[in-house]
Amino acid sequence: MARILIIRFSALGDVAMTIPVIHSLAVQYPQHEITVLSRAVWQPLFQGLPANVGFVGADLTGKHKGLWGLNSLYSELKAMHFAYIADFHHVLRSKYLCLRFRLANKPVASICKGRAGKKKLVRRHDKVMENQKSSFRRYADVFEKLGLPVLLNFSSIYGEGKGNFAEIEPVTGPKENQKWIGIAPFAKHRGKIYPLELQEQVIAHFAANPKVKVFLFGGGKSEQDVFDAWIAKYPSVVSMIGKLNMRTELNLMSHLDVMLSMDSANMHLASLVNIPVVSIWGATHPYAGFMGWKQLPVNTVQLDLSCRPCSVYGQKPCWRGDYACLRDIKPEQVIAKIEGIVG
Repeated sequence: MARILIIRFSALGDVAMTIPVIHSLAVQYPQHEITVLSRAVWQPLFQGLPANVGFVGADLTGKHKGLWGLNSLYSELKAMHFAYIADFHHVLRSKYLCLRFRLANKPVASICKGRAGKKKLVRRHDKVMENQKSSFRRYADVFEKLGLPVLLNFSSIYGEGKGNFAEIEPVTGPKENQKWIGIAPFAKHRGKIYPLELQEQVIAHFAANPKVKVFLFGGGKSEQDVFDAWIAKYPSVVSMIGKLNMRTELNLMSHLDVMLSMDSANMHLASLVNIPVVSIWGATHPYAGFMGWKQLPVNTVQLDLSCRPCSVYGQKPCWRGDYACLRDIKPEQVIAKIEGIVG
């Protein structure tokens, strides 16, 4: 038996992408104990994993803040006697922890983020449109470096089933014969968000169908204001803000027939419960390696523009100034993709 430490602090989508890889490792190496080090808020993501996977929550704004805090965190981890250290993040914090482990003669391996290939993908001129290695594969490569090759084999955090419906029915109501569509209209950066007035046309289309129920996923005051305005116009639409926690939200996602999402964390969360995701891509591109687990390229909505992708993560402002990569996507295109799945 060996103890393996996996480090990935953020962001939510990237942490979610570790799940299929960690699950595969845990099943293929049941004799080993695996511990995930991440922000405590993400712990619900790991609750459905095999029994040999544990979790340590890092308090990066409190007792583990700064150099003294990292030294304290290292002391806590050292006492757990890890045999292997897998750095899935490779940022300043994780590099420092890995340095301490290396000085203690522990085997350490870090993710290769493939920045050179991604840079060629997003440069303005002479783009090289090559599909980059996925984050799932990059995480698995870290284990390979440690002498722990892993075959990626994962369907859902609920195995072959779904979450416990009785747990969410008081909030959602019975499903009966309706088609349930989740819509997550926001992302961290403008270059990833399909214009809200166009998204509203998609919502209006499905809200008019009594055989369909639309659930809106998001969080925060500004997003709630948008949802409140939509619900006032379309009473059959349901906002999930403040009604569920992360664990029960994943449960609800498992009962959806399809999720509409931007290139955002919700795409990855829905992918963990084995439902189809229609994803909209603007400044970013699936070729950068951040497509959801087992999501089909045919379910993406994107335009073939010479300027895109212009960003790996979507944070760069549109150099054209018009965000045509998103604004020129017609609502009918999105509706057709969704109807192709739900009928």
